[in-house]
Amino acid sequence: MPGTSRYQKVFWPNLLAIVYVITAYTGGMLLILVHGVPWNAVGVLLLAHAMVIAAYLVHECIHNNIFRHSRYHYWLGEFLQWICGASYTHYDFIRHKHVRHHTDRADVVLFDYRSRITRYPVLLKIIQILEWFYIPALEVVMHALVIVLPFVRLEYRNRRSRVLVVVCMRALIFIYLASISISFVVLYPLAYMIFLTVMRFMDVHQHTYDLYETLGQERGIEAKKFDREFEHKNTYSNILSLKHPWLNLLVLNFPYHNAHHKQPGRPWYHLPRLHHELYADDDNQVLSFACLLQSYHRYRVQRVLNSDPINSPVKHHEADFIGVDGVSFLVTV
Repeated sequence: MPGTSRYQKVFWPNLLAIVYVITAYTGGMLLILVHGVPWNAVGVLLLAHAMVIAAYLVHECIHNNIFRHSRYHYWLGEFLQWICGASYTHYDFIRHKHVRHHTDRADVVLFDYRSRITRYPVLLKIIQILEWFYIPALEVVMHALVIVLPFVRLEYRNRRSRVLVVVCMRALIFIYLASISISFVVLYPLAYMIFLTVMRFMDVHQHTYDLYETLGQERGIEAKKFDREFEHKNTYSNILSLKHPWLNLLVLNFPYHNAHHKQPGRPWYHLPRLHHELYADDDNQVLSFACLLQSYHRYRVQRVLNSDPINSPVKHHEADFIGVDGVSFLVTV
């Protein structure tokens, strides 16, 4: 209902986005279950894109940018998490982590995988080989840790029941759909890999923040260490196209990242205008899409263990920004 919307005259953009997610997800599922490579290809792309938009709508829910009441954001967020494969953890955990990212102006995690993965050289080598082939292996591992961690860390044992229920339900659904068409076993994971690749591409170059292993603790020194000037200088807008802004709708305007960090309470459909109002022709924090493609390709293996230092000399038209992996807002580890 329009009366439940947080902003006036914005009921329809959100409704259209939600309807698109449901339609594209359902249509994509049906198309990957039918026989015919062209239909399957369209289905994979629709399914992957539905997951992308669902994920960014979860991001809108986190910032309370859709409804007037937070309980509606909780319900919608939980629903959308099922679509984008992030249902193994509670919406409140995802929201808590991302809010800390904004308030602390840092990447706040349960643990930094970089300091631990080198202890497992075989696993690291497998991940690096897969990443060389553009398979987002590290992202898969990070999402898998959301499932595994409650069973190896006692302090997170309260998450076990949620994980078990969701794993059983998703496994049964997967088996049922695979019984309809065996191609589902390949095509759904393919759509999911595309989804993870898009999400990772949008994340890796948006910040040069410090990383703190304080997500499971009270806010530490990072809560007061950085100011808004630091936040702006270490945040980057990886806009797909300034000339054709409609292209940014493919990722729900998430590339207008400096504008989003300046006013997190502004919804996705306000961000292009807000970016223009705030920065006009100042492109110091806007990274070239072409250069980011080069950087994403060139450093795809090196990035697995990389963590850019704060205040890195990132330049607009140079593909020398390595970026950082494992910082998805959907991963609560």
